[in-house]
Amino acid sequence: MKPFLLILFFLGTATALFAQAKRPTIMVVPSDFFCIQHGFVMRFDDQGTERILPDYRMALQRSSDLLLVTSKINTLMAERGFPLINLESVLKNLETQAAEDAMMQSRSGAGLIESPLDALKRVARADIIIQLTWTVNVSGPRRSVTFNLQGLDSYTNKQIAGAQGTGTPSFSAELPVLLEEAVLSHLDNFNAQLQSHFDDILTNGREIAMRVRVWANSPVDLEKEFSDGRELGMVIEDWLANNTVQGRFNTTQATENIMQFEQVRIPLFDERGRAIDARSFAHQLRRYLEDSPYNVDVRVSMRGLGQSQITIGE
Repeated sequence: MKPFLLILFFLGTATALFAQAKRPTIMVVPSDFFCIQHGFVMRFDDQGTERILPDYRMALQRSSDLLLVTSKINTLMAERGFPLINLESVLKNLETQAAEDAMMQSRSGAGLIESPLDALKRVARADIIIQLTWTVNVSGPRRSVTFNLQGLDSYTNKQIAGAQGTGTPSFSAELPVLLEEAVLSHLDNFNAQLQSHFDDILTNGREIAMRVRVWANSPVDLEKEFSDGRELGMVIEDWLANNTVQGRFNTTQATENIMQFEQVRIPLFDERGRAIDARSFAHQLRRYLEDSPYNVDVRVSMRGLGQSQITIGE
């Protein structure tokens, strides 16, 4: 009897620990393909080249099916313990920010163009973005749904999970029911892929990219040698080695004017328990370089959550 009770105890403990495991935060958005296919896009001129980007606000306003489908996916994920960020709420926050920004004058008058997805990531700060596409198949009185789910790391845009399939043809006329029937058999494996990726982040750090540039009129370049005998480029690499998780990063380019770092693994939280992203990590490096003995002028700029650029000199 005692062995049986011990087994029950360990099973209960394992179940409790699993239930308490930290889950990634997730936001579901329509895929670029879905938006382009249905004309939910914005077009603008980018230095003579037309760019086409998804317009999520238009998609939500004009597609009642999109609201139903994203709501169903949100419900299925929430039932499995994955925290979800609502797309419509994030868009409202972005509109408020845009109204406030319109009242402010830019110091430079120019800057990097931020894509709608980058803006969503910045405000939502979700760990994972799920891009959703679906097609309704009609065969006589019966209908089925073919779906595609892509789980993307919001910092790197790398696909870290995927699920595709077609549900059994049904006489049901309700799209959410058809979608649930199609997705259910694939969802647990999809969620396991998401959780596995997030567990890797918890253990090995979040992956970002960092670029270092030097202004043309800068009195300091990356080969400038300081009193400690190290060149500026070496100072930066040493700092990364000391501040990344297990010293993990790759230097993919290094000259006197530019350095490129990929697969930079940063901690999820700082010593005060606050979340760290590429921007806050880059600002830590900026403060280090601006301090003695280096006293280097540094500017930090961003592209999305996972890419930072440090510009040396003025």
